[in-house]
Amino acid sequence: MTELEKCMAGEYYDCHNEIFLSLKAKARKLLKEYNALQYEQKEEKRKILDRLFYEAGTNVSVAQPFLCDYGYNIHIGNNVSINMNCTFVDCNKIEIGNNVLIASNVQLYTAAHPVELSERLTPDWNPESEEYFCRTYALPIRIGNGCWLGGGVIVLPGVTIGDGSVIGAGSVVTRDIPANSLAVGNPCRIIRSINLPAGS
Repeated sequence: MTELEKCMAGEYYDCHNEIFLSLKAKARKLLKEYNALQYEQKEEKRKILDRLFYEAGTNVSVAQPFLCDYGYNIHIGNNVSINMNCTFVDCNKIEIGNNVLIASNVQLYTAAHPVELSERLTPDWNPESEEYFCRTYALPIRIGNGCWLGGGVIVLPGVTIGDGSVIGAGSVVTRDIPANSLAVGNPCRIIRSINLPAGS
């Protein structure tokens, strides 16, 4: 397997491999251009988002400043609003459905490291090599249709948030949240179900 294939499979990978450095360099250049644009330059913003993200649907708004690792792994549906100061660490896929609101300062993290130090350190690491000194893996994040993530929410690797769910401001989402749930806190817990509109 290539390092990119290992990464997407959730296995340990070398995050300093040339493919990742190349993707990151491209993203940094596009982000610098994007974040320098004026608020009203909507056409110019859209052109950059089309080059930065793997896909973005219609009526997608990404407020500035915005940061991501690669952009390559970000998939966004239709009618999505991403407010200012959001950070998407997209080492693996970040999939955002339709009709989604993402408030300011939301952080989506797909990358992770082992908890135990003995597992976290790269075996036989050589400081003169380009390999990273600790092991890294990445797991996808999925945010369903009709979700709303409040200000400052942090979503950790491997989490799926089901359709129609709302995550309260400041929450840290460490595990999957089922559809149509109101969930808050650190760690994020379900408070109650959300009633669906008639006929939905």
